Amino acid sequence: MNKKSGKKTLLWSVIMSSPGPLIVGLGLIVGQSSTQLADFFRRSIELLAIILSFIIYCITTKDDYTNLEQKQKLEKGTNIFVSIAMVVCGVLMILLATIFPSEEKGNVIPGLAIAILGVVANSIFWFRYNKIGTLENNDILKIQSKLYRAKTFVDCSVMIALLVVLFSSNQTVSFYFDVIGTCCVSLYLIYTGISSFIKTIK
Repeated sequence: MNKKSGKKTLLWSVIMSSPGPLIVGLGLIVGQSSTQLADFFRRSIELLAIILSFIIYCITTKDDYTNLEQKQKLEKGTNIFVSIAMVVCGVLMILLATIFPSEEKGNVIPGLAIAILGVVANSIFWFRYNKIGTLENNDILKIQSKLYRAKTFVDCSVMIALLVVLFSSNQTVSFYFDVIGTCCVSLYLIYTGISSFIKTIK
């Protein structure tokens, strides 16, 4: 497996992640779920992290790129940015869920649809990055595997929370499930981001 596989996978990650923030953001016009709002900010920050990873990977894997020390610094910087992005997403989600909760959830179907598609797509990218990251021994691809593992679990939680909000006739149950689900997802993101950050700077 050559470097083109990593580049192609990262490019597809950018393409597949790009519509997410837009669709979830449009969904917020007709829905006020804290999970959906937090998911919008999460997807936006993650998209920036993925785009940065793609740019740095393309630079550092060029055939004429021979500055090993600079390559390591760029890869390390990218991984730190991705780790911090996960932590920021997690903290932001907790703040939005606890400080600005809304009992009137409105239409959460757009966010739910994106979450379901996210579970499928992110699972594929998770295993793909894990495979090529090991074969290429590339730190950028390895941390993308961790990011997509986190994204898979987050989308699973978002999907479950929004399903409860959508089908529960008890507003109190859907309200607390929305908030608690968001907080659980946030803690997982924070844990993954901090552990990746610590590993990167060692």
